[in-house]
Amino acid sequence: MKKIMVVCGNGLGTSLMMEMAVKEVVNKIGLSAEVDHEDLSSAASSKADIWVAATDVATQLEDAGKKNIVSLANIFDKASIEEQLKKFV
Repeated sequence: MKKIMVVCGNGLGTSLMMEMAVKEVVNKIGLSAEVDHEDLSSAASSKADIWVAATDVATQLEDAGKKNIVSLANIFDKASIEEQLKKFV
């Protein structure tokens, strides 16, 4: 089972909305994954197989050494989420 962490600046509204979209896509493509969300500062010490974030936060995750990042220009773009997630499975 993969662990997918959805990250935003404060770990509140944006990441929760993205988490719901990611869960919908995960179910659609039949991926076995645990999906959770958190803020950027907590993500620095967290472990996950795949990271999902808006483009600005994704850049910061990359700078922090995280790999397998789904970077979203539009956090509601489920087609983009699906396309990028499939690269990691």
